[in-house]
Amino acid sequence: MEKRTLGQSDILITPVLIGTWQAGKKMWVGIEDQETIKAIRAGFEAGITTVDTAEVYGDGHSEQIVGEALSDVRDQVIYATKVFANHLKYDQVIEACERSLKNLKTDYIDLYQIHWPSGSFNSEKVAIEETMKALNDLKTQGKIRAIGVSNFSRSQLEEAAQYGRIESLQPPYSLFWRQVEKDLMPYCQKQNISILAYSPLAQGLLTGKFGSNHQFAEGDHRSKNKLFANKDHYQRVQNALEQLRPIAERYQCRLGQLAIAWLIAQPQTNAIVGVRNAEQAEQNAHAGNLKITSEDLAEIDKIGRTVTDYLDDSPIMWEF
Repeated sequence: MEKRTLGQSDILITPVLIGTWQAGKKMWVGIEDQETIKAIRAGFEAGITTVDTAEVYGDGHSEQIVGEALSDVRDQVIYATKVFANHLKYDQVIEACERSLKNLKTDYIDLYQIHWPSGSFNSEKVAIEETMKALNDLKTQGKIRAIGVSNFSRSQLEEAAQYGRIESLQPPYSLFWRQVEKDLMPYCQKQNISILAYSPLAQGLLTGKFGSNHQFAEGDHRSKNKLFANKDHYQRVQNALEQLRPIAERYQCRLGQLAIAWLIAQPQTNAIVGVRNAEQAEQNAHAGNLKITSEDLAEIDKIGRTVTDYLDDSPIMWEF
């Protein structure tokens, strides 16, 4: 898989990244550690060398699974992890980084990201200057190689950038969820900041595997996703998927692969795709090598807007 430069750093990432929220198990159902380890490994062997995780995913469990899956090939992979909104004071950032290093069985993290802005989820407000000082110090010490942010607005991203170089932004972004295009994407293009899109399959919707009457198991957080929970949105999603199927057939690929290929063809954009098993990981890797014509990219774009034109401007995908 052709690699890309992360922001202005010397780090090379794959345009498809392995996402590991589900590896933490918390807020997910039916996740088995050994299956996840096999999936991460299969993704690596198929050419996906960049993995995204976070301290909050299962309180470190996801990071531990990543470490277990890839520690023997550490020199061939890129680790991205995140510090949560409740650990943004100087000392808390340093301590959180040390925990992540231990969980990941490594002595450096390639990309360390602020997971949510200070104050999110009722966390204590901390000046971005203080958090960035800690991140800059970790970078100077060689414990992290690059700094990123996740779920930041344009104004929050601009403020953070005053105190240090930001190489990446991680927003929710997919064919069915496109708020990032309005003001964040132009800024990222101008500043050469990589976009690492999470939920690139709209939490599975873009795979086409959820029918019109799908019910999630108890405890599955996807039941709170606005695209699933609102009946009108959900019907528009089903109609759009029907229009996308013939395009996927032309490329002899699955719907999900088509959606990933469209996404990584957008400016500055890479896709973090979650995996439950080895087959999914291999499918995702194939999507990273698909080449869609400009005409078909435009057609896919148009179909996606039949869903997104009806959504509000809130960037948050869930109603927790």
